[in-house]
Amino acid sequence: MRLPRLKFVCGILLAAVLTATALAANTALPGTLNYIEGQAYIGDQPLNSKSVGSVELQPGQSLTTENGKAEILLTSGVFLRLGDNSTVKMVSSNLTNTEADLVKGQAMVEVAEIHQYNELRIAENSATAQMLKDGLYAFDADHDNVRVLKGEAVVQDNDQNIKVKAGHELDLKFDKNAYQASDLYRFSALRSQYLAEANVEMARQYYAGGPGWYGPGWYWDPWFWGYTWIPADGMFYSPFGWGFYSPWFVGYAPIYYGRLGYYGHYYPGRVHLPVVHGQPGQAVAPAAVPRASMAMRPGGFPGAGGFRR
Repeated sequence: MRLPRLKFVCGILLAAVLTATALAANTALPGTLNYIEGQAYIGDQPLNSKSVGSVELQPGQSLTTENGKAEILLTSGVFLRLGDNSTVKMVSSNLTNTEADLVKGQAMVEVAEIHQYNELRIAENSATAQMLKDGLYAFDADHDNVRVLKGEAVVQDNDQNIKVKAGHELDLKFDKNAYQASDLYRFSALRSQYLAEANVEMARQYYAGGPGWYGPGWYWDPWFWGYTWIPADGMFYSPFGWGFYSPWFVGYAPIYYGRLGYYGHYYPGRVHLPVVHGQPGQAVAPAAVPRASMAMRPGGFPGAGGFRR
């Protein structure tokens, strides 16, 4: 039977979008531009929305913002966000050795997942910080500050190696609540929320490892016009509390880890995860899980691990 013309055209468009999405999976490399607003440049080349997903910051190149902000992808699950009037230089874009140099201004790095063999470093003036755990890290080259809001880092400054834990600025405590009111922090929190929404949308396309699923990595979302991160298995929580789900666990979405604990919502045809309250930092397992066994993945901040098979 011949399809009506409108239905036929819509089918072609949908197929094209899904095909493009599948082909774009896992193609993003460290240094890929994932978001831009305002004025930003790589060298003398101005950047705009068309640069997102197609421009990579190569080793030796610098990205500079004026009155604007930018987000670039590092290793899978790691986002570097640049504030106003700032410059970052890509030093190494190797997957096992990723390093960027904050030349001036401010940057924030959100680490949703870091693997054992990822060496993830941010250089700032004479110091270099290696991020060791999932977490949230802030850098200010103008004031020689390295802040660890969540997670843990080792800062090498000349001949000294200083371990910096959550809630510290090098070896001095800082006012985390005051910093959370900063423009770059609020921008990063909003980007984290958008990326988590895109994750749920894309993970549902590959529900239970369906067609187009190529494993963990960056997946292009044409509706959000940017890459989002989809983990291999389980569900992980960003430092801001937003969930990133694998196709195997997207049926639990959305779940937000907030001050009062975990919140679950029911979706018809999917496992019902009732509302379960817990204290911040306390592991809370869902009441109904379609797996034989589950374990909480250890993490450096509340809700970091998520559930895994």
